[in-house]
Amino acid sequence: MPHRAIADVLGAVTIQEGAVVSKVIHRDEELDVTMFGFDAGEGLTEHTASRPAIVQVLSGRMRFTADGEEFDAGPGFWLHMTAGTPHAIVAVEPCLMLLTLLRPTG
Repeated sequence: MPHRAIADVLGAVTIQEGAVVSKVIHRDEELDVTMFGFDAGEGLTEHTASRPAIVQVLSGRMRFTADGEEFDAGPGFWLHMTAGTPHAIVAVEPCLMLLTLLRPTG
C-alpha cells in the first residue's frame, strides 16, 4: 500500500499517571514513528539515537534538551536531530510527543 492514514494520532496512546507510555504507530523500511505520552514530571534521561530523529510535540509542554541546548517545547514544537545527538526530556505537564526515526539510505 503506497500510503497509510491514522484518523486520530492523538488517541494512539493514553497518558497514564506517573508513567511514560509509547506505541509504534508506523514502521517500514524508511522510518519508525512512535507516539509517546508523558505524565507531568516524567521523562527520559539523556540518551542518543543511532539514527536521525524528528520530534514533534502535539499537546502539553515539555523541557527538551538536545546537545546541551534547552527548549521549552509546547504544541507545534518541531526538532530534527542527527544520529548520536545527546538529548533528554522532562514533561512539565502531561504531553503527547511524536518521534520519527529515519533509516538513512545508501
